[in-house]
This record gives sequence, structure tokens and C-alpha cells, in this order.
Amino acid sequence: MGLPEERRKSGSGSRAREETGAEGRVRGWSPPPEVRRSAHVPSLQRYRELHRRSVEEPREFWGNIAKEFYWKTPCPGPFLQYNFDVTKGKIFTEWMKGATTNICYNVLDRNVHEKKLGDKVAFYWEGNEPGETTKITYRELLVQVCQFSNVLRKQGVQKGDRVAIYMPMILELVVAMLACARLGALHSIVFAGFSAESLCERILDSSCCLLITTDAFYRGEKLVNLKELADESLEKCREKGFPVRCCIVVKHLGRAELGMNDSPSQSPPVKRPCPDVQISWNEGVDLWWHELMQQAGDEFEPEWCDAEDPLFILYTSGSTGKPKGVVHTVGGYMLYVATTFKYVFDFHPEDVFWCTADIGWITGHSYVTYGPLANGATSVLFEGIPTYPDEGRLWSIVDKYKVTKFYTAPTAIRMLMKFGDDPVTKHSRASLQVLGTVGEPINPEAWLWYHRVVGSQRCPIVDTFWQTETGGHMLTPLPGATPMKPGSASFPFFGVAPAILNESGEELEGEAEGYLVFKQPWPGIMRTVYGNHTRFETTYFKKFPGYYVTGDGCRRDQDGYYWITGRIDDMLNVSGHLLSTAEVESALVEHEAVAEAAVVGHPHPVKGECLYCFVTLCDGHTFSPTLTEELKKQIREKIGPIATPDYIQNAPGLPKTRSVAPRHCGKSTGEPGLLLSCAAPFRELSTWLNTLPACFKSKGQIG
Repeated sequence: MGLPEERRKSGSGSRAREETGAEGRVRGWSPPPEVRRSAHVPSLQRYRELHRRSVEEPREFWGNIAKEFYWKTPCPGPFLQYNFDVTKGKIFTEWMKGATTNICYNVLDRNVHEKKLGDKVAFYWEGNEPGETTKITYRELLVQVCQFSNVLRKQGVQKGDRVAIYMPMILELVVAMLACARLGALHSIVFAGFSAESLCERILDSSCCLLITTDAFYRGEKLVNLKELADESLEKCREKGFPVRCCIVVKHLGRAELGMNDSPSQSPPVKRPCPDVQISWNEGVDLWWHELMQQAGDEFEPEWCDAEDPLFILYTSGSTGKPKGVVHTVGGYMLYVATTFKYVFDFHPEDVFWCTADIGWITGHSYVTYGPLANGATSVLFEGIPTYPDEGRLWSIVDKYKVTKFYTAPTAIRMLMKFGDDPVTKHSRASLQVLGTVGEPINPEAWLWYHRVVGSQRCPIVDTFWQTETGGHMLTPLPGATPMKPGSASFPFFGVAPAILNESGEELEGEAEGYLVFKQPWPGIMRTVYGNHTRFETTYFKKFPGYYVTGDGCRRDQDGYYWITGRIDDMLNVSGHLLSTAEVESALVEHEAVAEAAVVGHPHPVKGECLYCFVTLCDGHTFSPTLTEELKKQIREKIGPIATPDYIQNAPGLPKTRSVAPRHCGKSTGEPGLLLSCAAPFRELSTWLNTLPACFKSKGQIG
């Protein structure tokens, strides 16, 4: 396979390397004929026709797609209204305002009753241990969701309430979020790898009335006592004057004693016994999930919601250090995730789809739960990690369930590359048809390995660019239409109008590099930051009035392909997850030994980017390995393990700047006038950092 103007005869067909031709173009791969034949969008010309219509006539384009869903009442007024220009008033976007629907009804009831998919498997659940498996059909999932909706209603949860969910990748997590959607409550899912402090902060910010969690779970060999963390978080909430009235606990590691494995609609008992886990119990607050479900009815009339009613809150790191509660709404989000799932993965009814992301991230919301279910898809839900019990676990699961469409992160790909080809090639993978990547730009080397080894040079790769804030894919190839360039997110999805701006806010044409922005709304765009619309306007619309500002740099090549060049704000992309430099700096200066701190990104062969921290110590404190470990522990406790820095450097005399306020705590450094600025100015040190570890480690300056 190759781009038409670049294709070169070769004995291996698609085995082109990433090379530069005579005209300086990067070589690529055209969609395989077998994919193109059955594709929803079978050619680049057809893609361009659909994209042009979606941008020029968004109301008609999305109006036709909306007809595929159930609406209790139709849209009574304008299909789309918006303002992207802060100089002209409040920023807002409204798709189908006044129309009423329920997303849970559309992804479950409609599939069971109208499309007759009740007996189709909705999820194959694969536990941490290879022998821990079960499945749940659409009908069984609907029954459980109705039961848990009744449970929530009995606990006093009403439309508009916020419910916090802190769970591993188990079926009850899907049930809980869909039950919230069914009764019109907003779910706020917190990744189970986050700390008690992070959970507390999110509960407080949105005033959650109830928490749903789990006793404990294994992640590879590691035991995580989630209930203990939840208890710690709720205690912090009480100390801050906000007692959460109820905590519902799933007995996950203790399933065996419940005798729940006779029902196909219940997850199986976990094989690995866990006698050492001590689960504390708070009478009057804690309730067992299984006991509540036994008493609940299996019918629940959905709450009909306005298309612009909020569906969920999902927190993402903010450059100020305080996470932002991204708010997505019912109607637009439903349309967008359903449509992106269908076209980006070229979904067909017989497919088995697997997105490896945790539901605690936006990728899990959109492409584990809502997008696949809206299309009546069968998906894999995986609790474990790629390297347990061995490095071939992912490909074993692909073969086990005959996965056809596979979606994972560049970090996972780079990690698995280290183990060579054998863990992959010893499995068939013959079922695979389309591969995808998400979370960060994929480097060409990893792309080529993914294509050659995992996809056996026959699977197109959809390298998707999008954000928590966008709800779904923004720049992406389409499997049957787009010639692929390794490392490029290629072209905009339907309804997306990108532009590249210079520092003055002028649109750049042709080949260009600058700020990536979007010129008009798409249905899945976030509507606000929960409780702080001013922050929403300032973060995404103030810098360039009239545009949504992504915070990412971008390059467009001479063929019109878009290449994401990285963050241009105070955010770092670590293993595909955004972290705020300010949030990490704040955690560091809370330690008694640290007067000031600055955090920058540093290249990492697996994570893509890792955290490199500079600390200035207070008088009387000495930099040591013990202090380094204390600081890493502090960050883990304040934010979570994902934010653990790879490097911490003592910085008594770093370059100073007056352009940005320092992250400090008012403690004495013994050096009056020393200013350690955070974020942007330190990015200038990135090339210098490449030489730091070797020379400073020898002096005991880096941990």
C-alpha cells in the first residue's frame, strides 16, 4: 500500500518504510482493498464530500443522523445556536435545545426492543487473571441498569444530582454510569488509580451526594484496597464540612462467598483469594451493592432529559493546578460518540471491539461505554494490564474473543515493543481488521511496529487526536478512505473545521505550523467547566476570540495532513494522560523541606514524556535519596501514582526569570531574591535536560 502519488513497486506491497521521496513527502499506506470494499466511507473523495457537507451544512448533516435515535419530543426551535467569540458575549453551544431524550434508553432499550439485540453480547468481561471471565447481554445489562436505577432513586438520587464513581474495570462500573444517565443524574467517574485526596477534591467540587466504589481489586500482582482509599477520601470530605451521605460498595474480591456465579448477568467470583484484605465498614453510610440489588425492581422508566441537559462531569488537569470539571450534555454527546465510533472504526454488526482504556478517562466513557453501546456493538471489558501474567496477554485476549477492531495507547505499544515480536507473533491475531491509537501522537517507529507486527501489514491504523473536552475524535484517518502517514492524525472528522493560527491569531494557509484551533462547534464539544463558566471561556476561547483553542501545537504538511506537535500550555502528556505542572508543583511545596518547585517534561522512551522536577529546599534541609522518596510519595498521595516523577533535582541556583510567578510556599531558601518560575520558561531547558541525568546523578543531585 502507498499514497497514490508515491506508490512504488515492491515485493512486500505495503511494506514501505517511513521515507522521504524526491518531493520531500513522507511515504504512507493506502487502505487495503478488503477493508475499502465494505467500508462506510470507501474513498478519499467520498470522505471529502461528506466532510464538506458536514461543515457547510451542519444542521442538515447532524439532523439526518439524529433521526437514527429516539427522541421523546422533537427539537422545537433552531437545531444549532452558538457563540465562540468572547468579545460578542457569553460563550455557548446548543444542539437541538428543547428536544428530549435519554441516552440510556437509546443505548439499551432501543437495542433490546426495537433492534431485537437483547440476546447479543454487550460485553465480554476479562478479569485480571486469565481464568476470570464472564459476559453480559444487552437484555441482562438493561435489567441490571433498571435495578440499580431503582437503588439510586431509593437512596434519594434525583435528576441533576451528582454521583461519584470510584471503581476498577468491572461490569458494575458500566451499570452504575448508565443507571445515573437513566435517572438524569450526572456521573463523575474518578480513575481508580487516583489518590484519596484527588477523589475528595472532585467530590467537593461538584457536591456529589453519593459514592459508588469497590472493596478491592488486583492490577497485575498489585492489590489495591480501594475501599480504604474511599474511606480516607470521605473522611477528608467530612473534615471539610461536606459529609457524603451514602457509599455503595461492590463486593468484587469477595464474590466467591456470595455465590453469585450461577447467574450469567453477574460477574464471576474472583479466583485469587484475598484473606488479608481488611474492609472497614461505616454503619449508616456504607451499603453493599448486592444486598441493595436483591431488593430492587427490574423496571425503571427513564427520565426524559433536554438534549442540552448535562450528562456527566469528568475532571481533567488544569494549568492552574485545580482540575477542571468538563461537562458534556445528553444529546450532542450521544450523536457525536455514536457517529465517530461507527465511521472511525468502520463498525459492522459482526465486529468485536476492544478499547483498552480505563473508563475513568474520556476514552473509556466514549469508546468503551457510550459509543459502542449506541451502535449495538459487542465489546471487551478488561480489568488487567498488558504484561500480566505475561507480555502476550493482549494478543491472547484478541484471539480468545476474535477481536476485530483494537484501540490502545502509544505508551502500551512502546512498552510491548521492548519485549520483541515473539509475544505477539505466537498468537494468531487473524481476526484483527482495524487498529487504533489514542492519548498522544504516536512516534513513527512505534506506528511501523504496530502495523508490521501486530497488524501483519494488513490492518489500517486510525491515529486519533481528540481531548476530554471534545467528547470524541477530532482529527483521524478513516480505515477505508484515508492513506495513512505514520505519526499523522491526518484529516478532520465530520463537522470539524480546524485552523492553524500564528501568535497574532492569523489563520495560516497551506504548509504551516502554529496553534491548533477549531472554527465552529461539533455536537460533542464540552459546554462548560462545572461551576466556573468564566474559567471555561478563559481557557478555551479568550486567547483567540472566535475559535476553540486546543492548547496543542500542530503542523500541516503539503498534502494537508495534520501532525500534532505537542502541548503549548502548562500541561504535560504522560502515558497519554494530561498532568498539570502547577498541580505537581503544589504537591511538592506542601512538603516541609521544599520552598519552591518547578516541573517540566522530559522525553521518555515508553511514556513519551515524564516529569522532571526541580526543588529549592528550605534552610536546614539536605537533598538526599530519602527526601526524594518522600517527595515521590507525597505526589502519589496528593494526585496518584500516574503523577510520580522520574527525576527530582535539587536546584539551589537555577536560571531565574521574572516572566512567570514562582510556585513557592513563603519558606526561606536562605537565598533572598531567588525566583523559580514554573511551566513555560522552563520548557526552554528541554534540550539542556537531555544532558542532565548523567552529570548530576554523579553529584547526588537527582533522584
